Amino acid sequence: MQNKRNLIANRIVIKVGTSTLIHQNSKVRLTVIDKLAHVMSTLKKDGKDVVLVSSGAIGVGMGVLHLDRRPVKISQQQAVAAIGQAELIQIYNEALHKYGMCAAQMLITKDVIDYPESHTNVMNNFQSLLNMSNAIPIVNENDAVTVSELDHLTKFGDNDQLSAIVTNLVDADLLIMLSDIDGFYTANPLKVPDAKLIDRVNMISPDIIAAAGGHGTKFGTGGMTTKLKAAERILKHNQQMVLANGKDPDIIFNILSGDTVGTLFTKI
Repeated sequence: MQNKRNLIANRIVIKVGTSTLIHQNSKVRLTVIDKLAHVMSTLKKDGKDVVLVSSGAIGVGMGVLHLDRRPVKISQQQAVAAIGQAELIQIYNEALHKYGMCAAQMLITKDVIDYPESHTNVMNNFQSLLNMSNAIPIVNENDAVTVSELDHLTKFGDNDQLSAIVTNLVDADLLIMLSDIDGFYTANPLKVPDAKLIDRVNMISPDIIAAAGGHGTKFGTGGMTTKLKAAERILKHNQQMVLANGKDPDIIFNILSGDTVGTLFTKI
């Protein structure tokens, strides 16, 4: 019998990636979103603070517009993101309403975090929302106004980084990062069949970085390297993170029960 993990988790940030939310045919995984809404609502009713960082705006927008490929032009990506974000938040809201909750959309950019007055405003908003008994903050980068040029200062880079930043901002105990992989492996399991799942990581060493590989899907921007960068930020702030497979959001209950699923990043 495996030992239980001892996780302190009164305030939780959940990050869900595009590959978890969107089928390869651009259709939204409505069952996943409904289960996610149920899990978050249950946690909220149990007295826990919950924040969701959700990717998927461009993926959902591609589905709405019946696009087979992610646009290359920045302005087109912004337009698709604007359409997709509106649809995505509506889907979340409808799912949460079934469980007596509502979605509170927060679209932020890096400059909001970096500038003191904006930073204060964001913090005040987060605190007010967390104090509400029936609101779930749903955070995404404001892709409709951010761009990816090197000299642009408003972009976080990806939602893995954003989720770690939000975890720091709200002083959460735990970041649960849901992806399309079971956790962090000794090598890319898609290329190395005998790669082993690593149960616990205490520091982001050169060996750990070397084990990371691969890129995101046609919908998203994330990969294992970005998840390690997020984990590095989490460890730096003495917080904890679990990377796990999000195909069934009920896994969140297993994680919070201390089951050894996924990979735990912790200094403890």
